[in-house]
Amino acid sequence: MIAEDDPLLREGLALLLRAESFDVVATADTPDAFLRAVDEHVPDVAIVDVRMPPTHTSEGITAAVEARRRHPGLAVLVLSAYVEQAFATELLANGGSRLGYLLKERVGRVEEFLDALRRVVAGGTAIDPEVVAQLFARTRPDARLERLSPRERDVLALMAEGLGNAAIAERLVVTDGAVHKHIRSIFAKLDLAPTDRADRRVTAVLRYLEDVNRR
Repeated sequence: MIAEDDPLLREGLALLLRAESFDVVATADTPDAFLRAVDEHVPDVAIVDVRMPPTHTSEGITAAVEARRRHPGLAVLVLSAYVEQAFATELLANGGSRLGYLLKERVGRVEEFLDALRRVVAGGTAIDPEVVAQLFARTRPDARLERLSPRERDVLALMAEGLGNAAIAERLVVTDGAVHKHIRSIFAKLDLAPTDRADRRVTAVLRYLEDVNRR
């Protein structure tokens, strides 16, 4: 399911996904049409533009939240023309699975876009690297974060994008064992105990973003 008011991008996405053997059950150019289509077709994943008619502010993200309320298993990949701090932070803060936030320019990098989409459908998260970079830059220092080495910060940034250990190892050109070691160290330095029932990967990322929510 695609919700995008730009006809060129909407149809382009539909063509791309069909070429990659995705079944595009419907497209919509307004939030109301999107919600009606979701109720009718109950898709596995929805690709939703943040800004949609009539005001082109937050209608898309509001519709996506409502769609998830109606259909809790719905995977949602949000597209935005630029980094919108409040939406990206809320996406991580909710701690939900099957969620993604990408800049629209990422669609042009077809393999990266499809990898993110498949990751979201599979139950993971996918956060645009530029979103992660900007949010990290805006976050005030935390004493616990100062304990991390530069490489551990690199690993944590890739965790925030939603990458698994193998993908992180490939990106950093290190072994899986090295990534496991760095992640264990990150959890220890951030005081995240092995017995903690919360998702320690998500909690570690939120330690970077928690001050943003207070601004």
